[in-house]
Amino acid sequence: MSKTKESLIDRRRYVRLQTPLSISYQVPETGNVLNTGIKNISADGIRFETPNKLLKESDILEIKIAIPEAPNPVHARAKVIWKKKISLEDTAPYDCGLEFVEIEEDNKNTFLKFLCDLIYNIKKESKDAKKR
Repeated sequence: MSKTKESLIDRRRYVRLQTPLSISYQVPETGNVLNTGIKNISADGIRFETPNKLLKESDILEIKIAIPEAPNPVHARAKVIWKKKISLEDTAPYDCGLEFVEIEEDNKNTFLKFLCDLIYNIKKESKDAKKR
């Protein structure tokens, strides 16, 4: 297999789910807290959009994920794996990929149940669509 084809192979361990969630994260350099929406989420990471130019690969972020109907946000630490500018415009935001380093024990069940429910609902919707 050529290197080009190898680079196109999806090396993810978990399915990425697109769902509207909000996260907040603390910028390591400044301590500022920013809020944004995620583009997708999986059991091992998140992709989100940020205007922040200071984030660097390997930065560790303290994040809070707002899970619908959960009384408290999920607290986690995540490592910046990649960051890419969305367009060539000077003011264009960045897409950023995070890999979870740690999810607080108190929040782990809430987070995993949420992901399982999302996957279950996707499969159920897919089966219902095939029946029509």
